Amino acid sequence: MTDYVVGDLQGCLDPLHKLLDRVQFEPTTDRLIATGDLINRGPQSLETLRFCMGLGSAFKTVLGNHDLHLLAIAHGIRKPTPKDTLDDILSASDRDELINWLQQQPLLLSIDQYTIVHAGIPPNWTMSTARTLAAEVEQVLKSDQALSYFQGMYGDQPNSWSGELSGQGRWRLITNYLTRMRYCTASGQLELQAKTAPQQKGEDLPAKFSPWFSHPARQTVDDKIIFGHWAALEGKYLGENLFPLDTGYVWGGAMRLMNLSTGGYTEQRP
Repeated sequence: MTDYVVGDLQGCLDPLHKLLDRVQFEPTTDRLIATGDLINRGPQSLETLRFCMGLGSAFKTVLGNHDLHLLAIAHGIRKPTPKDTLDDILSASDRDELINWLQQQPLLLSIDQYTIVHAGIPPNWTMSTARTLAAEVEQVLKSDQALSYFQGMYGDQPNSWSGELSGQGRWRLITNYLTRMRYCTASGQLELQAKTAPQQKGEDLPAKFSPWFSHPARQTVDDKIIFGHWAALEGKYLGENLFPLDTGYVWGGAMRLMNLSTGGYTEQRP
């Protein structure tokens, strides 16, 4: 069996099919794993979700911020924005099945020597802490507290971790770290507005804020982390244990597939 990890699909199914054909993916023996954001912005959100769910045990994903946004809309907490491409899912005959399936997906996956997460892991958390806190939110999503979770999911505060946090604020911050984070301080204080690449972060972002993965004392520096979310990084090399897979297909870049057995990349461009 070969495990393949793909970056953010964002409703772009045709290039995924081309990638899987190129590596001769066979769902009876291989497995496809996604870094989250299966849907939204692209033209085939419904078809993408159906395809991924239809792979059964040959597919795994972590939840991304766009996936959680869809769930919040489906639960009546938010309205779609003009940029969203989710109407086909929300009006589909199998909507409930798709939404229920998506809501069961984790925020963090451990596959052999790799950890897969949508955005990243803050520098002040160990991998053990990240797994524990991700599992905490995953249990909330599967419980009768899920509606409360979605009601409190949106927002940028609190922006610094404390074990004393509880309820919606605690869940929100864990979620923001794992699904929205780009810049933070060494102590994990989040800055969630800047989306540009590090060399373009701008003079308005204080020097104490750096990419989450760049802090020298990061607790997970020896862990192999696969992540998506930050298309502006363009998949460039960040260090031997970091594997950025969101190369921005929906914005005109490539779609990147990683073979976990070899560490090699296959890319599909528009």
